[in-house]
Amino acid sequence: MGLIHAKIVLKNPRNIKIKPVEVVAIVDSGALHLCIPTHLQIQLKLKEIDKKEVALADGAKKMVPYVGPVEIRFENRVGFVGALVMGDQALLGAIPMEDMDLVVIPGKRVVDVNPESPNRLVANLDKLVESENFSLVETSLLGNNSNVPCSIAK
Repeated sequence: MGLIHAKIVLKNPRNIKIKPVEVVAIVDSGALHLCIPTHLQIQLKLKEIDKKEVALADGAKKMVPYVGPVEIRFENRVGFVGALVMGDQALLGAIPMEDMDLVVIPGKRVVDVNPESPNRLVANLDKLVESENFSLVETSLLGNNSNVPCSIAK
């Protein structure tokens, strides 16, 4: 199919004095995270939060810095993610694409906003799993008596 690229804007939301950076990222729906090269971490002054082990294409495993938060923008979408610092080009993985409701259009070899929700982000709440901190409650706010997540103070 070939490589797919997307222009994205990266920003450090903790420091408004640092200018956002527009980059051309490789789009890889088989990868999970946003990956950025070291020079972008330095340019955006992103602090290391942790180290994460990654599996490389050749099967080797390596520890890499995990930095953030990173504000990421694509067209009319925005998201906040952490980033793995590795490689020499930005890579847009599945987590930030899902967060911004982006889809890959293979026939055109592009990434775009979800055509089913071009003007607004639609979160897919049916994937939400009940946990100790969240419970699904019935509400009529959506006009259809849907279940929506609600935080429970303990």
